[in-house]
Amino acid sequence: MSLPIMIVAGIAFLLMLGAGIALVAGGRGNVDERLEQFVGNAATAEVEEVIEDSRPRVDVADKLDKVLSGRAFFDPIKVRIAKSDVKLRVSEYIILVVISGFGVMGLGYYFFDGWLMAIVGFVIGLRIPRFYINYAANRRMNTFNGQLGDTLNLWVNALRSGYSVLQAMESIATELPPPVSKEFERVVQEVRLGLGLEQALANMYRRVPSDDLDLVITAVNIQREVGGNLAEVLDTISFTIRERVRIKGEIKTLTAQGRISGWIISLLPVGLGMVLYMMNKEYVSQLWIKEKPWIIEPIFPCGWVVIGVGAILIGIGALAIRKIVDIEV
Repeated sequence: MSLPIMIVAGIAFLLMLGAGIALVAGGRGNVDERLEQFVGNAATAEVEEVIEDSRPRVDVADKLDKVLSGRAFFDPIKVRIAKSDVKLRVSEYIILVVISGFGVMGLGYYFFDGWLMAIVGFVIGLRIPRFYINYAANRRMNTFNGQLGDTLNLWVNALRSGYSVLQAMESIATELPPPVSKEFERVVQEVRLGLGLEQALANMYRRVPSDDLDLVITAVNIQREVGGNLAEVLDTISFTIRERVRIKGEIKTLTAQGRISGWIISLLPVGLGMVLYMMNKEYVSQLWIKEKPWIIEPIFPCGWVVIGVGAILIGIGALAIRKIVDIEV
């Protein structure tokens, strides 16, 4: 059996496995696991004595998550998925990573007809789901930060109208668009299920680790402990956040050219190398074939040094430009 057929067969098997897990994962599961999406592990134990699951169902994805939960990589992946708000379990994410790796590996072998590009494609494929999760988390974070000023204004107006803190959060969940409405709705749900407001806000900060949100949560917790006019404090914080968002927008506009230059400098050599390889494979492959001249004969040719030095210089240039345009506010 040829290598492309083996790769396609492996990808097909993984796709069928993932589809089977997704179909079986439609069950509700038990109450502890359903409550965990709202209140987390700490509060599930408190509600466990009140509610019992009368008809437990088998959930293969949850069982896989339980098997993987003892591993060191489980919690970081779970936190990363929670930040991005992508509807995936850890087991489904891992299956997606494997499928992506073998899929890009097959494409690399098919288009470049060599094991080297197949291995490079496999490594790149393993990183694609993580890149998407990080991108979704950053986009969600930026959207949340942009909505936080309007959120605080609505919160302040609700408090001055006589609403309690929780009632003001309910109005935020009703009136504003996601993701801020969804996060405050989850806080309200967690409090209704018996979790303390402080812990519910801490859970929201874990999902959206924003410095501005941390300031707001600190103000709310202090007001609950020592009292004071929360509306005035939130009004001042709202003005500070609006000014910070405005300054960040101006900085982003002024540094746009530098950021685009960094991407071009980083990706242009790689893209040009791939194009030249597709046009003249024998010419470009001289960089890594084991022929003269040697650094360590007959193990380490000079072409490997050229590739390594080029990759290091590209990385240094990208990091330098990123450091220049990364201005803290």
